[in-house]
Amino acid sequence: MGKYNAFLEIHRKEAGYRPLHDRVHDFGEVEQTLNSGNRRLQASRCMDCGVPFCHWACPLGNKPPEWNDALYRGEWEKAYRLLNATNPFPEFTGRICPALCEKACVLNLVEHEPTTNRENEAAITEMAFQENYVHVETPHRNGRRVAVIGAGPAGLAAANDLNHLGYEVTVYEKNEAPGGLLRYGIPNFKLNKAVIDRRIRLLEAEGITFHFGAAMDLANLVAPANEEGEKAFDAYVVATGTPVARDLKAPGRELKGIYFALDLLSQQNRILAGMEFKKDQLVNAKGKDVLVIGGGDTGSDCIGTAHRQDCKSVTQIEIMPNPPVGPEDPKNPWPNYPRTLKTTSSHEEGCTRRWNINTLEFLGKDGKLTGVKVQEIDWKPNPEGGRPLMVEKGKPEVIKADMVLLAMGFLKPEHPQYADNVFVCGDAANGASLVVRALASGRQTARKVDAFLKQ
Repeated sequence: MGKYNAFLEIHRKEAGYRPLHDRVHDFGEVEQTLNSGNRRLQASRCMDCGVPFCHWACPLGNKPPEWNDALYRGEWEKAYRLLNATNPFPEFTGRICPALCEKACVLNLVEHEPTTNRENEAAITEMAFQENYVHVETPHRNGRRVAVIGAGPAGLAAANDLNHLGYEVTVYEKNEAPGGLLRYGIPNFKLNKAVIDRRIRLLEAEGITFHFGAAMDLANLVAPANEEGEKAFDAYVVATGTPVARDLKAPGRELKGIYFALDLLSQQNRILAGMEFKKDQLVNAKGKDVLVIGGGDTGSDCIGTAHRQDCKSVTQIEIMPNPPVGPEDPKNPWPNYPRTLKTTSSHEEGCTRRWNINTLEFLGKDGKLTGVKVQEIDWKPNPEGGRPLMVEKGKPEVIKADMVLLAMGFLKPEHPQYADNVFVCGDAANGASLVVRALASGRQTARKVDAFLKQ
């Protein structure tokens, strides 16, 4: 703890976003950065608490007090080493993590001004790449081979750790490029894909082999023998995520103009990567009244993307009640993550937001969507316990829309019975969750594979 009273003298200062009128016209990252001097001052606010709840809250077990202290002292390389010891890809979480550690920060409890851990994490990592603190490590091979199926955050984390443990790792990815939802679900204005490519080049230099456009049959993960009669792989890691989006089976679902959120997000990211689509294949919001069904981060990403495609208007509806306005959540108190109203950079760009809205029917003309019939509802306690009961409240109404984006989450996948040498991790094992939890699951699974193969 370099400056014990810094939190009393220095207020929390966030880098903030690029000006709204500027950022909505491109897909460049919206978040700005502080200069190194101000970044070090922000790091000095970390109190190195006797019981640092940031450790407890982070699924990866990151240690912000340690690397914040190094950052405050100007020891950028040491800060990166401390950070990278627990987090394999801090350049990802430094951009898109909801910062569970900050919500559990003691300064969040006392002053509602937690340490800027996420921004500090991103700054440390970018400095590390800029100053060549990130080195290629060539591990000593142990003669065992592992296949990782899926190149999303969980698969990449498992592959990285297994590679460093000496295993020869081959990653199979069904898409044309690695990253999973990092690449195809998160817009470039939150995570520039060059950041992913930079890390993949490092993983390849360290010996990991990638095969793209390679879908694997999970029901038949047999390790074939090579010409010498040896098994091709000693173990498999299944990190295929949650590929099936939750649908909304309301009347009129077949109308043209209704899409899953990833139809929009993944196509836009592919277009930015240079891929071309025919006009009748485009999922584009230009000139349209857009309705986003689902109030989470994916829905927010759809809002920001629709604006950049020059939509006419955006409305977002959510079936659940409006969360309380923060910073405190009486039903989920500190140090737990508060379920409070979240306003993202995309919301700031313009959006009508409504809660307690149930979708009744999709309306259309000549096979094309023209609007959505919805109804305001309420929730009452279930006398038998469990999920509250939905009750009608208002009269049905029609929201004008010629594009609907379904952003209601993903279904937890079901898996066949695997052999003992097959391990499942990330969203494929636990259902859709945060990137930081996927990374933690990938690392934990790598340790399980290592223990299994050392038996």
